[in-house]
Amino acid sequence: MMRIITGKARGIRLKTLEGEATRPTSERVKEAVFSMLQFDIEGREVLDLFAGSGQMGLEALSRGAAHSVFVDRAPDAINIIRENSLKTKLAFDCSIYRSDALDYIRRNRGKKFDLIFLDPPYASDLYRQALRALCESDMLKPSTLIICESNTQTIFGNDATLEEYFAVQKVSQYSKTVITVLSVLEKESS
Repeated sequence: MMRIITGKARGIRLKTLEGEATRPTSERVKEAVFSMLQFDIEGREVLDLFAGSGQMGLEALSRGAAHSVFVDRAPDAINIIRENSLKTKLAFDCSIYRSDALDYIRRNRGKKFDLIFLDPPYASDLYRQALRALCESDMLKPSTLIICESNTQTIFGNDATLEEYFAVQKVSQYSKTVITVLSVLEKESS
């Protein structure tokens, strides 16, 4: 059973999706991620793409983030995110969208985020697609951090565009899960 680790909703158990369609972030991995981000959460705008149960965005809210946007295309996931946001009493600070992640990015061009959690299905090519869409979306601030949960140390594959746009701040492996923290590279003015 998942729970909120710390903050104003500490200890509240979260509902998760049944079946094999989703893979909830383990508590150990979640704790490691938030340990890395501890000074980058307060007052921040958060985007939880491929949100599943919403646990990452809700944990950020519990720790002082200003607002979290949750995006998932599965109706069951949306219902569970709503339930969890009410259960944690964090619903007022949530926006929940049933949408394909790439469509959400395209439709919300220009909306800025400080933290983005990116956790698509491991076997998909959605990491690179979502990162490319974010590059083109004008959603990233110079200080934006993107936390990618995957099963590979090489999140960009061989995509040179992504290597030119993002800096890898940290890569940590926890069993089969790899957390890659990305920041936006400063563009040289010509």
